[in-house]
Amino acid sequence: LLDKDGRSVPFQALYGERKAIVVFVRNFLCYTCKEYVEDLAKVPKAFLQEANVRLIVIGQSSYHHIKPFCSLTGYTHEMYVDPQREIYKTLGMKRGEGSSISVRSPHVKSNTLLGSIRSVWRAMTGPAFDFQGDPAQQGGALIIGPGNEVHFLHLDKNRLDHVPINTVLQLAGVKTVNFSNKPQIIDI
Repeated sequence: LLDKDGRSVPFQALYGERKAIVVFVRNFLCYTCKEYVEDLAKVPKAFLQEANVRLIVIGQSSYHHIKPFCSLTGYTHEMYVDPQREIYKTLGMKRGEGSSISVRSPHVKSNTLLGSIRSVWRAMTGPAFDFQGDPAQQGGALIIGPGNEVHFLHLDKNRLDHVPINTVLQLAGVKTVNFSNKPQIIDI
């Protein structure tokens, strides 16, 4: 893996000492991935520290895209890239769209047409018409560590198949987050 400055980091270093939630995104231009990471950005660092869990996003582009993607999504937790998709392959993450029967992620806000247009526009207005990774690669979510203990693995079937963030947080022992934009009503 590479960090935001292009330094090499062994994958095992991410979960060797403590549990980690590792989210693999399709690519940094994917609108569903962008919206999912925007919601991951809402997970308070305090919740993660309290549970002693790391939250990590891994993409499959050049490391040069990490800082702009974090800036675009507001994501401040850890992010790395696997430009050769070695870990994607090792974990069995698929290429291409899977079943047409899709479970729609609660974190996807855009419809397919508008989201796709935004993704293409970001690709066209970015440097060198860069697709930032294999556009057919699917992602997934993993809870691992400390050590090699795998607690959970979800392989996305298609671009809308992201596991709900609160499900992953709960399985990792982290407090859940209210992703609704609706004000909370407190009965007195």
